[in-house]
Amino acid sequence: MSTYFPETALSTSSPRRVLFWRNGLLAALSWLATAAVTFWWPNLNREWPFSLSWAGIQLVLSGTLLLSALTFRYWSSRAPRLQNAGKWLVALPLLFSVWELLTVKTGTLPVPFFAPPQALIEVLHDDWLRLLESLAHSLSLLGLGVIVGTSLGFVTGIAIGWSQRIGYWMHPVLRLLGPVPSTALLPLCMFIFPSSFGASVFLIALSTWFPVTVLTWSGVASIDKAWYDVARTLGASQRFLILRVAIPAALPYVFVGVFMGLGASFSVLIVAEMVGVKSGIGFYLQWAQGWAAYPNMYAALLVMAFLCSGLISGLFLIRDRLLSWQKGAVQW
Repeated sequence: MSTYFPETALSTSSPRRVLFWRNGLLAALSWLATAAVTFWWPNLNREWPFSLSWAGIQLVLSGTLLLSALTFRYWSSRAPRLQNAGKWLVALPLLFSVWELLTVKTGTLPVPFFAPPQALIEVLHDDWLRLLESLAHSLSLLGLGVIVGTSLGFVTGIAIGWSQRIGYWMHPVLRLLGPVPSTALLPLCMFIFPSSFGASVFLIALSTWFPVTVLTWSGVASIDKAWYDVARTLGASQRFLILRVAIPAALPYVFVGVFMGLGASFSVLIVAEMVGVKSGIGFYLQWAQGWAAYPNMYAALLVMAFLCSGLISGLFLIRDRLLSWQKGAVQW
């Protein structure tokens, strides 16, 4: 069976039928045009320090994509994701051109409230150490809270789904406490916990605990009772039923709960860092906003977006490895 790629084209001028990547050629031209806008179109008020570097990066991307388009037949079967991203590679430089035209070229969006791409490159170049320290602190805070919340939610969900007695006592607590936004408890946590770090970890853990508990409970409750009957017939103990039947069958639901909890924990993380702690991406955002350093604020938002996306992508890689029979069932 042959595979047809709509973004490719065949040249019939050669008997070898040279294959090239059409979207790659268009993307190379788009990045070249964006570099021309950056370099030759005059700025409205001032020159930005990293304009030449930004234009150079665009030229390098243009040349790389041109080389990839011309050598498409050698790598086409090994990089399907790059082929799938072809249209985005065409649109992205056009978006950068519009961004730059609206800020530094025409002033439609006033600087510094709307920073151009060069300003973000300048912040990443000059303030990378503080951003890296903030990222490390946010990761430690987020990781500890998510691990605690996921662990407690997993145990609680298994217990509620397995034992009607535990479910009788825990279900009302879950329905009462779970839907309450974790950030609404921030003033109370700042009073109860001895440090802002402990309060932040508790709030992140709480925001993760609720979806993991509910989804794990649903996974255990949805298991066909015939599985337990067959295992008991073969002499399975209570421990075996929990560890080898209930937990493996509930794992798909557990990962969905962790995914939902991880998304909720990001918002709690930023709010907690803005209010209590003295480091982290949220604290950096608050600092940048206080000093009207809008390029720093946009750079922090960019770092935060890559952090969120990277962690969720890592979660799905772990899920696909552990649940290989469900690989691709949930896309990210």
